[in-house]
Amino acid sequence: MAITIDRLGVGDEAIIQQLALDDALFGLEPDVDEPLIALDDQAARQFLANPAVLYWVAREAEVITGFLYCVVVPLRSGEGSEVLLYEIGVHHQWRRNGIGQALIQTMEAWMDAHAMSAVWVLADNPAATLFYQACGFAIEEEQPTYLVKNIEQRA
Repeated sequence: MAITIDRLGVGDEAIIQQLALDDALFGLEPDVDEPLIALDDQAARQFLANPAVLYWVAREAEVITGFLYCVVVPLRSGEGSEVLLYEIGVHHQWRRNGIGQALIQTMEAWMDAHAMSAVWVLADNPAATLFYQACGFAIEEEQPTYLVKNIEQRA
């Protein structure tokens, strides 16, 4: 198995659009999860052109086996920025082959090359928590409460 990992950029819009449609294959329950609504061409291009977006895909030949999406978050103090690991997914047929760990290592190498030392992630299930811990993440003593507010869009 020869896995390659590449960072996506402008010109790779079709890949993130297809990943949205194939999202269930990368979720916890591939037979239950629904596809996402793919970005249109312009929105996908803007997404990939954003310098804060870090998006890697793992492939064997032309088959996408996993992905990792991060955002560089500017800070008002300290080191100046940190990384939010927003989402990672490994195709359900390719799990337990080290792809997730390879994606994390790629992100860490990028962080090292860009003098960033802090990355954080919100794990929303026990399997994710165990995966992140196996990759060296630690649970902080004080846990914040995750809150969401959806703003109704007015026409």
